[in-house]
Amino acid sequence: MTDQHDVSWGGSAAAPGWTPPNVELKTDIPHSARVYDYILGGKDNFPADRAAATGIVKSLPNLPSSMRANRQFLARMAHVLAADYGIRQFLDIGTGLPTTPNLHEVVQKVAPESRVLYVDNDPIVLVHARALLTSTPEGRTAYLDADFAEPQNVLTSAQFTSTFDLSQPVAVSLLAIVQFFPDDDVVRGVIDQLMAPLPAGSILALSTVTGDYSPEEVEAGVAAYRSNGIPNIARDRKAVEGLFRGLEILDPGVVLVHRWHPDTESAALADTQVYMYGAIARKP
Repeated sequence: MTDQHDVSWGGSAAAPGWTPPNVELKTDIPHSARVYDYILGGKDNFPADRAAATGIVKSLPNLPSSMRANRQFLARMAHVLAADYGIRQFLDIGTGLPTTPNLHEVVQKVAPESRVLYVDNDPIVLVHARALLTSTPEGRTAYLDADFAEPQNVLTSAQFTSTFDLSQPVAVSLLAIVQFFPDDDVVRGVIDQLMAPLPAGSILALSTVTGDYSPEEVEAGVAAYRSNGIPNIARDRKAVEGLFRGLEILDPGVVLVHRWHPDTESAALADTQVYMYGAIARKP
C-alpha cells in the first residue's frame, strides 16, 4: 500500500520533525515490528506489544539472543555485499524500527555513495525512519510505506525509480519478514516479482524462522505469535532453500544466522540459542 504520506530524502541534513496526519496506529493490537522492538529493549511499543512479547518469550526463552543474532547477521551481510561484492544499491523490505547498526550505516561506511530504500508498513516505523535514517551527502536513503505482499507497489513507486539505477545490481534484503507469510507459494511469488526487473548480479538476502535446532520451543513460539493475531511459520532448511528458486545460493549456503561468516561474538552462540536461518543468493 502506498499513499500521499510516502516520503524520501537524501544527503546529510537532519530531517525535520514530521508526523503523518490521520494515522491510525492501532496500539491495542500487537505489531511484529513493535514486539521486536520491545524484546530488543526498545521504547517504541505499547502495552499490547509488551504483553504479546512477554508471552512469546516464555515459549521462546532464547528469542532475545536470536533476534540480536539476526541483527548482527544484517550487519555482516551488508558489509560483505558492499565490501566483497561491490553492491551499492539496497532495497530493504520489512525494515522495522531503527536499531543500530542500520543497513545504510554499514554500507555507507564501506561506500558513502551507496543508496538504500527502506520499506515498511507500520506508521511508527515511518515516523522514526523519517527522523533517523538519514544518508551521507554522497549517497541516498529513501523510505516507502508499502506492504511486502504487494511488490508492484514497491517497484512502481517514485522512491524506487528515483533511488535505483537498474543497469547496476541491487541487493534485496528480506530479513525476519517472510516468517509472517506462511504460504511458500505467496513468498516465492513476491520474491520472483521483486527480482524480475533487477539486472544479473543482483542479490537476495533473506532470513527466516526455523525450528530445526529447537523444535519444541519454536513450535510453542509460533503458536504464541498466532494466538496474538500475528501469522507465523517455522521452515526447515529445505523449505528455506526453496525460497531462492532460480537464484545461485552463495557461500556458506543456508545456515543459522550466527554461522554465516561469523565474528567472535556470533561464533560463541550455541545453535539452540538461534531460531533463524539466513543466506544470500545471486541472480544469474
